[in-house]
Amino acid sequence: MASGLQVPKAPDARLNVTQPWEWSHINDQSVLWRNEYDVSDQVTLFADVGGSRTNVERFFGLPTITSASGNTTSTPQFFGLSIDRHTYDGGVRARFDTGFVRHAVTFQASVYHDELYRRLTNGSPVASNIYSPTVAPTQFANEIPGRPRLSDSQLTGLSIADTLSVLDERVLLTLGVRRQGIEANNYVSNVGTPSNAYDKSATTPVVGLVVRPLENVSLYANYIEGLSRGDIAPTQPNVFNAGEVLSPYIARQYEAGIKVDFGRIATTFSAFEISKASGELSAGRFAATAETQVRGLEFNVFGELMPDVRVLGGVSLLDGTLTKTAVAANLGNTPIGVPNVQANIGAEWDLSWMRGLTLNGAVVYTGRQFVDTANKQPIPDWTRLDLGARYTTAINGRKTIFRANIQNVTGTNYWSSVASFGTFYLGAPRTYLLSVTVDM
Repeated sequence: MASGLQVPKAPDARLNVTQPWEWSHINDQSVLWRNEYDVSDQVTLFADVGGSRTNVERFFGLPTITSASGNTTSTPQFFGLSIDRHTYDGGVRARFDTGFVRHAVTFQASVYHDELYRRLTNGSPVASNIYSPTVAPTQFANEIPGRPRLSDSQLTGLSIADTLSVLDERVLLTLGVRRQGIEANNYVSNVGTPSNAYDKSATTPVVGLVVRPLENVSLYANYIEGLSRGDIAPTQPNVFNAGEVLSPYIARQYEAGIKVDFGRIATTFSAFEISKASGELSAGRFAATAETQVRGLEFNVFGELMPDVRVLGGVSLLDGTLTKTAVAANLGNTPIGVPNVQANIGAEWDLSWMRGLTLNGAVVYTGRQFVDTANKQPIPDWTRLDLGARYTTAINGRKTIFRANIQNVTGTNYWSSVASFGTFYLGAPRTYLLSVTVDM
């Protein structure tokens, strides 16, 4: 969204400002080998090794809305991205008693490594409109030869945690510590020569407590810290460090809550606070100069209302705040893409007069979100209704499930969500889905 404008009303979701000659090809391949070996009834060794390769080639633009009437401009861009990943981890789990205290100890070491290669070239600007898209003359992608490196990073971890339980597991205390390291190298876009690097490590704790005063009631509280790799600067025309991996940061989370099991129905209620660094665009550079704090209350319910009716739903009340920012006027504002309310409720009904047929439905609600840190460009709240059915039977002795679903039954046009750097998305139109699953 261009600055200084209000986000216009969402267009008909069946329309598309993407040009018919724009395209995207994505290929993913991955493999993971996981082993466990029980040394005894109390001791288990485990190890994982895996890797993946992602190759993305696309030619399209990211439209920017430039007027209240929905005019857009975009510059198609050839984007070639390859990511090679490798991961290894292993450890041991052990259970033992010391007097009346029962221990469940896990020790784990891990290594993750990735390499990113990227090629970018721009086409010619295209003008259109979200309410009345136009077809521009066909353009073709001009590819950069070779495989210029964009970044590489390695994450290492060494952790140990012990869950101590007493009084027939009515009181459980988890204590843990983790040593994490993050090394990253950035390279000049389209060139592949080194630009900057960082190497950071941290020791972070985890503490959790569960108390069960009654058989069906659990009280819990926890605190955790973690060293996270920094955000990646988005690929946008106004971001001159697009693709740069920002410095790592330590995220912190507090949580406390209660779970009550009423038999057929169970409920949970929790309060939490999450603090983490976040990227923001300032003077053309995307940098981790902001800090986001989100406090919230969350209520969930799940279970059977009656033998043939099941329900699953919840509501979250969120209070997001920019506690640090490079722009003083934005301090205390709501972070990009954090709604004040999220709620959903879903239900299933097994029809007693037609064995194997189940009807289902869900209502999803998301509150207002902001596209910008100045909180001048909100997208309105939205509600979506989904309906469906599934039929379970046997064909030639094999369990077979037929599913039919309609998403967005009412055909509501809405802006659905916002990315952390301000790009926002149009919700899907009414969508019909059919599938069949056969147990072999």
